[in-house]
Amino acid sequence: MADSVWGPASAASSPSSNSPSLRHPALVRITHWLITVSFLALLLTGIEILISHPRFYWGETGNDLSRPLFVIPIPASRDLVPTGYGYTLPDQNGWSRYLHFEAAWLAVLTGLLYLTYGLVSGHFRRNLAPSRGDLSPGGIWNVIRGHLRLGSRADDGVYNVLQRLVYLCVIFILFPLVIWTGLAMSLAFDSAFPAAVALLGGQQSARTLHLLVSAALVMFLFVHIVMVCISGFRGRLRAMITGRGRSETEGA
Repeated sequence: MADSVWGPASAASSPSSNSPSLRHPALVRITHWLITVSFLALLLTGIEILISHPRFYWGETGNDLSRPLFVIPIPASRDLVPTGYGYTLPDQNGWSRYLHFEAAWLAVLTGLLYLTYGLVSGHFRRNLAPSRGDLSPGGIWNVIRGHLRLGSRADDGVYNVLQRLVYLCVIFILFPLVIWTGLAMSLAFDSAFPAAVALLGGQQSARTLHLLVSAALVMFLFVHIVMVCISGFRGRLRAMITGRGRSETEGA
């Protein structure tokens, strides 16, 4: 039963079988839900941390007296932060920073496990790498046109080219960037790897980039949930919990 953990079920299985096919290997499902839990914890605690100082700067330093690059128009949880509001929110910065750090390590370790699995098992090459034909303008437009029909349902067996490109961008660009910019805000990381922080433009630049990358990940999560609902919420959720998709003879 190694295929149930390390890869999809063999395509050579009998086509007359009415049993649902294996959609997601166990390790993909486990890492998916661990990342989901850690991301939600990071989102909640990140909002609490943002409230403590909703002003963002560019460069190495930035404080209450510095001119910000931009300001999130919300009240702060600290009296000294100028926001234009005549009141402050409750300060939850202590526990939120601690939980943010713990959730970040869970996300990093889970991501490394998934990355190792994807490279060793060929999951990225087999399920996510687009073919040359997929990248043609006609192929991409057909996928976009199909998604614009909100009543249509996506195939349970394969990812289309847009899904593949977005997942690859999240896995290999956004996820590493959010880790890098998060680490760059640490004084210990700055002391050990100053060049990695300088490459981002400084600690305050790293904080600003961290917010922007996090916003992109939240946007991805929102679109992902919408597309899951459009293509069949119960079937997609069942596949990510049990690993089994619909059989060919099963109704939509």
